[in-house]
Parts: sequence; C-alpha cells; structure tokens
Amino acid sequence: MSSNVAERLARKTAKRPTSKQVRLKLVYVDFWSAVKVSFLAGLAIAIIGIVATFLLWTVLTQTGVFKQIAELFQSIGGQSQNGLLDAVGLGNVMSFAIIVGILDLVVVTALGAVIALLYNLSVKITGGLLVGFTNN
Repeated sequence: MSSNVAERLARKTAKRPTSKQVRLKLVYVDFWSAVKVSFLAGLAIAIIGIVATFLLWTVLTQTGVFKQIAELFQSIGGQSQNGLLDAVGLGNVMSFAIIVGILDLVVVTALGAVIALLYNLSVKITGGLLVGFTNN
C-alpha cells in the first residue's frame, strides 16, 4: 500500500503547474501618463548628467589635467593662459551642466508626449501592439 501512495505522490509532483497565458492588445497610451513618465526619465537623466559632470571635473582637476593643458597653450602661444583655468572653473562647468540638464528635461518630456501621440495615431492603422502575459 505504501508503494501506491509513493507512486501517486510521484505522479502529482511530476506534473508541471499550468500557467495561464493572456494575449492583450495595447491600443491606447494615456497622454498624461506618458508625459509624467517621460518627465521622470528626463529628470533622472539630468541628475545623472550633473553628478557625472561634477565627478569628471573633480577627477580632471585633482589629476592636474587642466593645468597641463594651460601649460601646453602657454608654451604654444607664448603668453600666460589663465583664461583657460578660469573658463573651466567649478562654477562655469556646473552652470553649463545645469543648463544642459534643464534642456534635456524639456526635450525628453516633449519627446515622450510626441511618441505617445504618434503611437495613438498609428494604432488606427496598425491595430495596436500585441502583448503576451503569463501567470507563473
């Protein structure tokens, strides 16, 4: 009798659980949701760019790359080139990085809105995007 129970348990554990599959069509992207998500993506990219600019500036300053470039320009030009060191100061570099970050934020947000509108218009022609989901 114990062999029958063992065989039944073996058969039960050998069966794979069935996974339910669902296929749905994406026929509409909400405009404001796309704008919000693209705004957050643009904000993340802007913050990453500003932090990366600061870290790169710090590394280049600590290793003396800017001073070597200024000395190279001085040897080529024959006059003092303090203007280069002033131009690559922390204030100027970070101001430029912040301006680029703001422009990036505006462009990414606008692109997200335009892509959502274009997708909603193209659904009328293509019928939408078929997406499959499984339940594991």
